Amino acid sequence: MEIPPKSPDGSEKSPQSKELMTSNTASTLCISSRSESVWTSTSRSKWDIYHKPVIVVSVGAAVFLFGIVITSLSCIQIKNKNVYKMCGPAFLSLGLMLLVCGLVWIPIIRKKQKQRQKSQFLQSLKSFFFNR
Repeated sequence: MEIPPKSPDGSEKSPQSKELMTSNTASTLCISSRSESVWTSTSRSKWDIYHKPVIVVSVGAAVFLFGIVITSLSCIQIKNKNVYKMCGPAFLSLGLMLLVCGLVWIPIIRKKQKQRQKSQFLQSLKSFFFNR
C-alpha cells in the first residue's frame, strides 16, 4: 500500500482526500438542512413549532408599548420634547411591524403543519400499497 506524500503545510491529506472531504461536507449540509424531510415522523412540541413567532410578537408588543410611553412623554412639557416626538412614532411603527409579522407568521406555520400531516399520510398510503 502506497503512503500519500505529506503536503507542505504539514497536513497528511492528499488532493483525493480533499475532494472526498468536500463531497462529504456537501452531503452533511444536505442532511442537516433546516427543512424537515417528509420521512421523519418525530412529533415536536408546540413550543418547538411556535417559539419564533411568539418571541417576535412579544418583542413587538414590548416595543409598541415603549413607543406609546415615549409618545405620551412628548405631550408633557419637558426639556427634550422634540426627541420624544421623533423617537416615539419610530418605536410605535417598529413595534407594530414586529407585532403584525409575528401574528401573520402563526397561521402560516399552522398551514404548513397541516400540509405536512397530509403529505405524511399520503406517503404512508403509497408505501402501504406499493410495498406489498
